[in-house]
Amino acid sequence: MEVKKRNIAILGSTGSIGRQALEVISNHPDRFEAYALVANNSVELLIEQARTFMPEVVVIANENKYEQLKSALSDLPIKVWCGSKATEEVVQDENIDMILTAMVGYSGLKPTINAVKAGKAIALANKETLVVAGELITSLAIENRAAILPVDSEHSAIFQCLNGEVGNNIEKILLTASGGPFRNFTSEQLESVTKYQALAHPKWNMGEKVTIDSSTLMNKGFEMIEAKWLFGVEPSQIEVLVHPQSIIHSMVQFEDRSIIAQLGQPDMKVPIQYAFSFPERLKTTVKEVDFIELSQLTFEKPDMKRFPNLSFAYEVIKIGGNLPCILNAANEIAVSLFLQEKIGFMDMSRLIEKTLQKASFVKSPSLDDYQQTDSETREIITELFKSHSFV
Repeated sequence: MEVKKRNIAILGSTGSIGRQALEVISNHPDRFEAYALVANNSVELLIEQARTFMPEVVVIANENKYEQLKSALSDLPIKVWCGSKATEEVVQDENIDMILTAMVGYSGLKPTINAVKAGKAIALANKETLVVAGELITSLAIENRAAILPVDSEHSAIFQCLNGEVGNNIEKILLTASGGPFRNFTSEQLESVTKYQALAHPKWNMGEKVTIDSSTLMNKGFEMIEAKWLFGVEPSQIEVLVHPQSIIHSMVQFEDRSIIAQLGQPDMKVPIQYAFSFPERLKTTVKEVDFIELSQLTFEKPDMKRFPNLSFAYEVIKIGGNLPCILNAANEIAVSLFLQEKIGFMDMSRLIEKTLQKASFVKSPSLDDYQQTDSETREIITELFKSHSFV
């Protein structure tokens, strides 16, 4: 039986997830079409992607790159748009079947909201969307019957473990973490970590922001918050386990104490493809797991004293309101400062903690409140950095 191609819009096509998503589309041209490609700044790569995949429309968020993009694609029948408004509008195109939200950080929030309101299926790779506004997004998804399919390897694993388990209550989610490159570092060693060390992740190939978040365990904190909203559990039901081999991507424990796990090589193309093809599984070129060669799987508790960002995530989601939004904005600025080598590795956590103490709390935030919180938080942490009052 002939299967209709799924038209996919990729928000963040030039990033790590976006590039791997285009590999998946290349491997299954009979099933998927790259209908729209959206990038922030990487105009040269976007031009290359557009000429290869021939989408209906391309969008460059940075308006200063628009003329270069338009000129380079002038010989092709591709619509060329620019700006944040264009990004928010393209997701509503009636011909799009699925939106892959792979933009980094807060910038992915408004386009995701528009896509959900348009009833589109969302392949969610932008975890910050649910961190910042999980309650709003999940209620809109129910209201507009918009399916949210997780792309993060851990959440995809949980999603797969829950298939066929409707009506069976989750007792606990076991959210695995590689531990990053510094899991065996002492507190003293962490003080002198460089950005180049932090960007050398032992298992996963990711963009700079996500790689730094992984090294501080903030990424795992965000994933815990995301899991709460995706699977309707309390933070107390989500246990983070450090699993250095990154073969078990996460597990679900049910009331009878049975545990179901999803295993596979640490390769993001697998969860991306599963979100695109759900409920089907398609062939992949990813290497299979050789358990004889692997020989052992190990687990340990995360150390929240050495890696306080994970404890911040548990604290803010317990209180709720706009605190997760504050955490996300503070983290984005702290990571940016670290990548610019303006602060040290542990200074990121110090800045974030001070910002959480100073930012205004809103118990039941609206979208406008989230936007105001994001702006206020960025101002607060920037001032803390300039005054050097976080040490």
